[in-house]
Amino acid sequence: MSRTKPTSRFIYLSLTLLLLFTLSTSTLSSETGDEDSEGIEELLALDEEAEREEHQGWSEASARSSEAELLTKAQRIVVELNGDNTKKVVEGNEFVLVLGYAPWCPRSAELMPQFAEAATSLKELGSPLLMAKLDADRYPKAASLLQIKGFPTLLLFVNGTSQIYTGGFSAEEIVIWARKKTGVPVTRINSVAEAEEVLKKGHTFVTGFFNKFEGQDYEEYVKAATADNEIQFIEVSDIEVANVLFPNIKPAKSFVGIVKSEPERYTTFEGTSFEKEKLLQFLEHNKFPLVTKLTEINSVRVYSSPIKLQVIIFADEDQFQKLLEPLQNVARKFKSKVTAFDNSMSSKYLLESDPTPSNIEDFCSRLLHGTLAPYYKSQPIPDNTDAVVQIIVGKSFEDLVLNSPKNVLLEVHTPWCINCETTSKQVEKLAKHFKGSDLVFGRFDASTNEHPKLHVQDYPTLLLYRASDKANPIKLYTKSSLKDLAGSINKHLKARDKVTKDEL
Repeated sequence: MSRTKPTSRFIYLSLTLLLLFTLSTSTLSSETGDEDSEGIEELLALDEEAEREEHQGWSEASARSSEAELLTKAQRIVVELNGDNTKKVVEGNEFVLVLGYAPWCPRSAELMPQFAEAATSLKELGSPLLMAKLDADRYPKAASLLQIKGFPTLLLFVNGTSQIYTGGFSAEEIVIWARKKTGVPVTRINSVAEAEEVLKKGHTFVTGFFNKFEGQDYEEYVKAATADNEIQFIEVSDIEVANVLFPNIKPAKSFVGIVKSEPERYTTFEGTSFEKEKLLQFLEHNKFPLVTKLTEINSVRVYSSPIKLQVIIFADEDQFQKLLEPLQNVARKFKSKVTAFDNSMSSKYLLESDPTPSNIEDFCSRLLHGTLAPYYKSQPIPDNTDAVVQIIVGKSFEDLVLNSPKNVLLEVHTPWCINCETTSKQVEKLAKHFKGSDLVFGRFDASTNEHPKLHVQDYPTLLLYRASDKANPIKLYTKSSLKDLAGSINKHLKARDKVTKDEL
């Protein structure tokens, strides 16, 4: 969700076609006549080409106009909420899906056309769901009534009671989620023509074949479909129709399989019995493509996957296309094992060699077997000669803080922290005040540096590492006055010295 107004970005694409004509005049003769004839033919050919380009331009403009008309029509289906009608609409309909947005929010702008397209599809399907949108920036009281606190927010209201939206953000995903929540968890396909239409959409779906739509296996399938929030479930009882959706299904027994639009297209559920939890586990481990293109919209689904070992490749579009097939071949070997983050431990690992297929495969294997060393960000170690406040980075934290024989006061900050500048000025004054003592002052930029023994959530943070107890740093109150901070430092250092003397 977003609360900050973004700066505008404009991308300009210019295509310049330059046609150069060189005309020469000479005395008329039969030769020049032939040349003129050839020149006229060239010009006519150019005119025809220009006409074709103009016609193509009109076609493209017409297509864009049609798309705009469809979007406008779709947006008219969505009810506009305001300060006067919000309560009436939400409480007066059985099912209402509300989009809370702000005109300046880029993610709202991305979601709006998907929401409108979903509204059109749901209306054509005869869904009882009413789609509505609220400019929460313009109508803050109505937003507060619906408990919309950020942008964009999607909420489903069932008889006036809100439910959190847990689906995806494409038009298709919104439709699937909305139908499941309004009483249609499974789509029944009865003909080959209907099955072919499903395939044309090119999306991920689950096929369930049952001789009869009854019995324990079928009931468990429907329960799994109801519990899942993302994938379309299809039920079929005609074996010919079933084989259009998923080839080579045997008519003797019930069948479940997942279909995706990628090289690993068909995956069969191999369980001996259909149980809701087993079916859902099967989906969780097989719903993603071999290689998923990570976006802001699907990132939550990826990170929340039960597959906690996730290898992420950072590449531009051209590099990604070249790497895609080799990556798919590597991913196939680690399917359901490695989907590099270890989300269960919040650790990450870095492939420091070239991302060749063999190096990536070796990297995945070592990640799976726990033989990779975690990666921690660090800037290069700087020269701190004559520095009043030393710059400490990830690579130097161990030596300059934990292994230093001196007391260390460490300021942990980030560039975007609002109050960090004030604290930094105080630290510099304190460093001058304590100059010549056994207290060293350091500054650590947490946005570009990490260390496994430094865990800070709030910025700025001041940590006092006493020479005799580096394992238990003392957190100082950053909003204290300069005098209070100096007094607090002296108090903690003297208290520790007294304890040490008493122990001796």
